[in-house]
Amino acid sequence: MPSCDGEPNCSSRAASCGGRENLSAAKKVECCQKKLMTVGIAQQITASSSGAIVTSLFMTPLDVVKIRLQQQSRPFPKGECFYYHNGLMDVVCEACEVRKPCEWYQRPGNFRGMADAFVKITKHEGIRSLWSGLAPTMVMALPATVFYFTTYDNLSVWLKKKMCCRRAFSPEKWTPPDWTAAATAGIAARTLSVTLVSPIEMIRTKMQSQKLTYHELGHLIKSSWATKGISAFYLGWTPTMLRDIPFSGIYWAGYDWFKTRLTRLQGPDHSPFVVSFVSGASAGVVASVFTHPFDVIKTNAQIRIGGNLDSMNKSIGEVIREMYQTRGMGAFSAGLLPRLVKVSPACAIMISFYEYFKYLFQK
Repeated sequence: MPSCDGEPNCSSRAASCGGRENLSAAKKVECCQKKLMTVGIAQQITASSSGAIVTSLFMTPLDVVKIRLQQQSRPFPKGECFYYHNGLMDVVCEACEVRKPCEWYQRPGNFRGMADAFVKITKHEGIRSLWSGLAPTMVMALPATVFYFTTYDNLSVWLKKKMCCRRAFSPEKWTPPDWTAAATAGIAARTLSVTLVSPIEMIRTKMQSQKLTYHELGHLIKSSWATKGISAFYLGWTPTMLRDIPFSGIYWAGYDWFKTRLTRLQGPDHSPFVVSFVSGASAGVVASVFTHPFDVIKTNAQIRIGGNLDSMNKSIGEVIREMYQTRGMGAFSAGLLPRLVKVSPACAIMISFYEYFKYLFQK
């Protein structure tokens, strides 16, 4: 029995062997390959870029309004940090009581609620104010998102074709379900993506948490390199991977599982956009709940760069013990609800627009 590597000529190779069984298997492979048909690299990059931009355009105003409402009810004291979210990543920002120049989050406003804030900010400050701070975060978020989604998509299709051929030619052998291919591809893509951008994200997190100048940042980088070498720039890599590996595995497995069942439930007339949106939101909630403690640990580990030697040499275990001793178990669930509110719609918007643009390209 010939082996199948998911190549375009796989069905013709199977048919050349003769026999009704082989022809049946060839039809299965051909059908599967059509089902798993994907678009080119350039089109995947375009689809993921479009999805990232749409996600940021939708999510940024919500977080800007939320921060302005928080600032109004409880002004941020000097040195206190807050999270800014553009739908693709969390950005650590330092609040400052010295208003020179007046930062966007410190502008006065007598807001009675979210809807009132939207109206007043647009009327008095201009609609562009709702997207304050978006451009700098997009500089790093967009390339990382494009690389992540493109790598995942190609690896996932390749693994699913392998599984399809195994089912067609070796039905007597057990083959894992398709969601395992999605989980494996998500983990691999996230590992590569995080490894590439981790030093940049770590420097960005520290710079934003302490509001450093570029001169101070250069001195910090030199001192960190002299203290711990290249490992200084991967202080947050381990907790990031502890969060992102299970998040990616759970998210993509859940997304594939929800998408498959919703597609079957709705039948041939299903809406690809709606299915992707609901599946992405559901998978995002499940993955966020399971991985949130690691997200808290990651942030605590990353802001240690540039500190004293003892602080930088703390292991992940020591960071966890310190968090538990100072704040108890509540430290690991801090910010869960706001994260769910942000991550779920962001996941839904990103994956639905990504899949929608791929669908258009395939047409």
